[in-house]
Formats: sequence, structure tokens, C-alpha cells
Amino acid sequence: MRVLVIEDYEPVRSAVVQALSEDGYAVDSAEDGRNGMWLAKSGEHDAIVLDIMLPHTNGIEILESLRSQQQHTPVLLLTALDEVDQRIRGLNCGADDYLVKPFAMAELLARVRALVRRSFGDGVSVIQVRDLTIDTSARLVSRDGEAIELTAREYNLLELLARRRGKVVTRTEIWKSLYDMENESTSNVVDVYVGYLRKKLDLPDQPSLIVTRRGHGYVLEASDS
Repeated sequence: MRVLVIEDYEPVRSAVVQALSEDGYAVDSAEDGRNGMWLAKSGEHDAIVLDIMLPHTNGIEILESLRSQQQHTPVLLLTALDEVDQRIRGLNCGADDYLVKPFAMAELLARVRALVRRSFGDGVSVIQVRDLTIDTSARLVSRDGEAIELTAREYNLLELLARRRGKVVTRTEIWKSLYDMENESTSNVVDVYVGYLRKKLDLPDQPSLIVTRRGHGYVLEASDS
């Protein structure tokens, strides 16, 4: 999944970007409101972590502009303890959640996960695909009751396919969900990670859960048919 972080204070921005990256997200970031506005309007993110107090254009202005253009990417506001009025204004303008600084990184990750679920329109925390169970809150995966250990990136790829189960997800869409804009990895890495998932998910003498649609992409089959 792809997350945008707009935060001017470098230590906080770097820490949030690192935590999200280690959690398997593709992360883009901006250090001021002007660049943040440009990235946010790309519409390519599943969630935005947005500081209120930013140079050039503040977070509330970015949020108002996004919502006025019917851009509904879920937004988590970062606010200082004394920014109560700004926090209320942000929620009224369409922010989905807020977090007061200083915050625990584990809480930020949990809130971002919830926003990403919301970006898919269902908010479901447990996804069942045949005998495959994905607990998106705990980020735990099992098949037929047996736990499956996945890396953060493997997990995020699986969740993306699972949330669109039965539908083709293109290689380009997968690549954008795994890597940030500045990453030089080629789209071939998509095939590599799909291969990793198949090795961990598939059972002997049974068809793979992840089916290749040549020339199109991949689909996580939701039924045996």
C-alpha cells in the first residue's frame, strides 16, 4: 500500500517514513506544504499522514483543497497538543483521524492501517479467501489454520490482492503499492514477490491461489472454480 507523509520537521518525517517502510508500505514524503500539495493531488496514495503546521501551505489548506476537488484519500492529521481549534477545523474539513504529538509510532502505524482499510471501502479487518485467513489488524496470515510467516512487503502484496480478490491487479498497480516514487527497482520485482508468496501460500498438488493473467496481471482467486 502507498502512503504519503507531509511533515516539515525532519526527525519526525524520517522516523515516520522509516517506520512505515519497515511495515511494508511504499512511502513518499514532502517537507513543505507546496510539494505536499502536489504529491497529494496525484491521487496515487491509499492514505496521507499530514502535519498541520507546514511552510508555504499549511495542512488544513491542503486538506480543504483535496476535499474541494472530490479527492477522498483518507487523511491522518498530526497536531500539536495546543492546536485544538485547528484539529476541529481539520475534522470538519474532512480529515479521517488525528494524532497528537508526541505520539507512539505503534499507534501511528495502527491508525494508518485502519485508514488503508477504509480506503478500500469496506473497513474489514479479517479477510477470508477460501481457507486463507488474513487478519489485517494484527497482520497475521494463516491457511487452513496453519500460520504463515511473511515479510512486511510480502504481506502488503497479499493484502492488496486479497482486498481485490477475484479481480485482476496489474503489475503496475502492484509495483506502485510496493515501492516509492524514487525507487529504481524495475517492475520485474513484482514477479519475484509473487513467486515468494506462492511458495509460502500454496499447498502441494493444489492449484496456486494466485493466478497469472498474462498481459494483464495477477488475481487472487476467491473460489475454487
